[in-house]
Amino acid sequence: MEKFKYLIITASILFFVKVNAQADCVLGVGVTNDSVISDIFQLNEMQNEKLISFSAELKYRNDVLSNELQNVAERHPQSNVTELRQLADKYKAVMDSMNSVQSLIDKRMLALFNPKQYELYRTLCKEANRSPYLVMPIIYADSIVDENR
Repeated sequence: MEKFKYLIITASILFFVKVNAQADCVLGVGVTNDSVISDIFQLNEMQNEKLISFSAELKYRNDVLSNELQNVAERHPQSNVTELRQLADKYKAVMDSMNSVQSLIDKRMLALFNPKQYELYRTLCKEANRSPYLVMPIIYADSIVDENR
C-alpha cells in the first residue's frame, strides 16, 4: 500500500508539471463555471445551450474515466516494480484520455465562437503565454462584420 501512495504522489506531481509546462490554451468548458465563460465571451442563446451540453458531456466522460482510474488502482497487482510500472502506464493512459476529452470539448465550443469572441480568446491566450487552439469561427447572421479588415 505504501508503494501505491508513492506512485500516486509521483504521478500527480508529474501530471502537475506536465499541465503547467504544456502550451495549449485551455478554454475550460466543464471546469470553469459556465456563467464565467458566458459572461467573458458574451455568448448568445445557442452558444449558452451548447456550453451547458458540452459541460454535461465532459462531466459524464470524466466520471467514466475516473471510475476506470479507480478500478485500475483497486484491481491492478502492486507487488513488484514491473506491476507498479504497468499501473503507472495505465494511470497515465487514463489521465491522457481526460486531457484529450477536455481538448476535444474546448475545440467544439471554440468552433461555435464568432470572429470577435475567438479573437478575445486568442488575446487572453497570448496574455497567458499559451497557444490557442486553432478553429474556424462562425460568421453569424446577427454578427457585425468589420469591412475594414
